[in-house]
Amino acid sequence: MEGKTIRVRLFKSINGCQERHRISVRALGLRKLNDVRELVDSPSVRGLINQVSYLVRIEESA
Repeated sequence: MEGKTIRVRLFKSINGCQERHRISVRALGLRKLNDVRELVDSPSVRGLINQVSYLVRIEESA
């Protein structure tokens, strides 16, 4: 079975948020507002997304 992917979009600015959360957003590969990345759905990626869930939106994709 191939790895399922998810699309992650940065919809809120990282200005004023914790440094750890900025690092997590960068680890997801997001740089600018409305930036979108397609990532393999894994527990480590899900952990990063959960940490910054108030900054990003996810879309399940095949």
